Amino acid sequence: MDNVYNETTEPQAKPSRRPFGCTLRHLRGWRLPTKALQAILSLLAVICEEIVEDCIKCGGLYFFEFTSCSAFLLSFLILCVYCTDVYETFGEDKVQTVNLWTMRAIAVCFLLASIVLAATSSGSAVENAACVFGFLASGAFSAEVIIECFHSRKQNVNGSSENPGNAQSYTENQPLNKQS
Repeated sequence: MDNVYNETTEPQAKPSRRPFGCTLRHLRGWRLPTKALQAILSLLAVICEEIVEDCIKCGGLYFFEFTSCSAFLLSFLILCVYCTDVYETFGEDKVQTVNLWTMRAIAVCFLLASIVLAATSSGSAVENAACVFGFLASGAFSAEVIIECFHSRKQNVNGSSENPGNAQSYTENQPLNKQS
């Protein structure tokens, strides 16, 4: 006997998998070049610092080494979060908050480490190059913090102009169910 009825539900299509779960959709506009520049400049600072053969006052070099390596690893980790499914797992708000606070801390520490290295370096070309890449990297981290603060302030201004003083409108004060 033939089946008179067709199946009422269709099997759900499996979502297409991205290679390694990677996507750049969360890194639109200025964010992708900024994140890439942060990672590259931090890595160059680490490489230049590692090439230094001898130092007179090594404390500044060691502090710079720790800071530049940490900055590279953290910026690369955050870049991976933006590019993978982890972004959806944590949620946009949490990722943005962690990113902003991490970039602030890295910018301050990298700037301080670059100043300390500049003050304690023996003047070799490699130390000077590491110092330059340190200042450039701290500038890249600072630029992201400034841009993020500008965008959040702009959104706050735009949001408050629609409803000055956060006064509730007439429809917001009405009950959901009309009772007669």
